[in-house]
Amino acid sequence: MPYVNIKITDEDVSAEQKSDLICGVTQLLVDVLNKNSATTVVVIDEVNTDNWGIGGEVVTALRAR
Repeated sequence: MPYVNIKITDEDVSAEQKSDLICGVTQLLVDVLNKNSATTVVVIDEVNTDNWGIGGEVVTALRAR
């Protein structure tokens, strides 16, 4: 049973976009690894930009520039 965890910043990602991600990742595992879609789990974690850092800086500060 494949388990995929997608982490994204919580910046206006719509329910439709999340659904598209889940569907697309599931299909990718079916196509590439011949996995069963019925047992493939995809979880999306939305992380506040205050809790996400790149290059030693908080993303909130980077986005503010």
